[in-house]
Amino acid sequence: MNCLEIPLDITSVTIESVEFTEEGEIFVTITSMIEGTVCHVCGQEITDFYGEDREIILRHLSILGKPTYLKFKPRRYRCSHCKAQPTTTQRLPWYELRSPHTRAYENHILLSLVNSTVMDVSIKEGIGYEAVMGIIKRHVSPEVDWSEFEDLEIIGVDEISLKKGHRDFVTIISVLLRNGKKRVIGVLEDRKKETVRKFFRSIPKRLRKTVRVFCMDLYEGFINAAKAFFGRKIRIVADRFHVAKLYRKGVDDLRKKELKRIKKALPKEEYKSLKGVMWVLRKNVEDLTEADVELIKKLKPHAPMLVNAYLLCLTLTNIFKSSITKEQARCQLRGWKGLVRKSGIDCFDSFLNTMEERMEEITNYFVERQNSGFVEGLNNKIKVIKRRCYGILNRNHLFQRLFIDLRGYELFA
Repeated sequence: MNCLEIPLDITSVTIESVEFTEEGEIFVTITSMIEGTVCHVCGQEITDFYGEDREIILRHLSILGKPTYLKFKPRRYRCSHCKAQPTTTQRLPWYELRSPHTRAYENHILLSLVNSTVMDVSIKEGIGYEAVMGIIKRHVSPEVDWSEFEDLEIIGVDEISLKKGHRDFVTIISVLLRNGKKRVIGVLEDRKKETVRKFFRSIPKRLRKTVRVFCMDLYEGFINAAKAFFGRKIRIVADRFHVAKLYRKGVDDLRKKELKRIKKALPKEEYKSLKGVMWVLRKNVEDLTEADVELIKKLKPHAPMLVNAYLLCLTLTNIFKSSITKEQARCQLRGWKGLVRKSGIDCFDSFLNTMEERMEEITNYFVERQNSGFVEGLNNKIKVIKRRCYGILNRNHLFQRLFIDLRGYELFA
C-alpha cells in the first residue's frame, strides 16, 4: 500500500492513532511530549504528574481536503510549592484555552477572510458563522495597537457613510508609513470635532511628536480638531483632488445651465452637433483631441462664458501641476482670482470664498506635494468591503475587516 507522510506542523507531540470516519473526517489522537507546566497560583515550574484532564477535540488544518481533528488529553500537574498543592492543567503553545481550534487552523481562517466574507468562509470550511466571528475577536483587536508603530509621519482623515442615503458618517483615520504601506488607525463613531480630538488624545506622546503632516479634505471639523490639538507643530494639507472637485463643480453647474439654454435656442440638428461636449469640458488640456478642440470652437459662439470658465479651470489645474513654491503658488492663485473677477463669471464664487478662507491649507500642498491619495484608496477598499459583506454597520467590525484585508497576508500566511 502506498503511503504519504504529512506533517501536522505541531511540535512536541506524538501520534498515537489515526481514524478515518465514514463522513470523510480524520481524527488524529496525539500525546504531548512536554513535561511539566507553570502553577496557576504561584507561577513556578511544577513537574509532579497528577493524571489527565478530560479529552479535548480541536479542529486542525484539513488533510487532502478532509476535515481533520486532533484528540488529546491535557496533562495535569500538582504544585509542591503551594500549601494547598493545587493542580494545574498543562497549557500548550499550539492552541488557546476554550478555543475549539488549533492556532494553525485559526490562522488559516483569518487568511481565508482576506478579500472574502465571514459567511463565505463559514460555508467553505463547514464551521458556524459565530465560530468565524469568534476567531476574529480572539485575534484582531477592534482598536489600534500603538506598539506596532514607530512613527505617524503622514496622517489622513476622511469620513464615509456606513449606510447609503443616511448621514451616519464615521471618521476614518489612516497613516501612510515610510515604507509606503497604509494602515487604518481609527474608525470613529462620528465626525464631530470633539470625537476627533478625543482620538488624538489617545495617541501616545512618543508618536504624537512624529506627526508632521495631515492630509484631508476641506471639512472644517477635521481642520479645527487638528489645529486645536497639535497647534502649529503640524502642516495641514488640503487634498488637491478635493480642491479640484470644488472648482470643477462650478464649471459643471454652469455647463448644465448653458446647455439647457442652448437646447431651447438652437435648431435640433445644430444642437446635435454639440453632442459629447459634457465629456470634453471635463478633460485636461493634454487629453484633448483635434475633434475635441473643434467641438469647443463650435460651442464658443453659443456659450462664450462657459468656454471661458473651462479655460480658467484649465489654468488653475496647471498652477497645481507646476513645480512652484508655496509663496509662488499663493501669488498665482491670487492672480487667477483677479482673472475670474475680471471675466465677470460667477460660477467660481463659492470656490473663491473657500480659497480665501483656506489659502494656508491649499498652498501647503506645494511644500512637499502630499495629497490624500492613500486615503481615497482606503475609501475604495471600504466601499468594496461594504458591498462584499452587504453592508457593515458596526464600526469595530469594520476596523477588524480592514485590518485583515490590509495585513492578512503579512500576518497569517
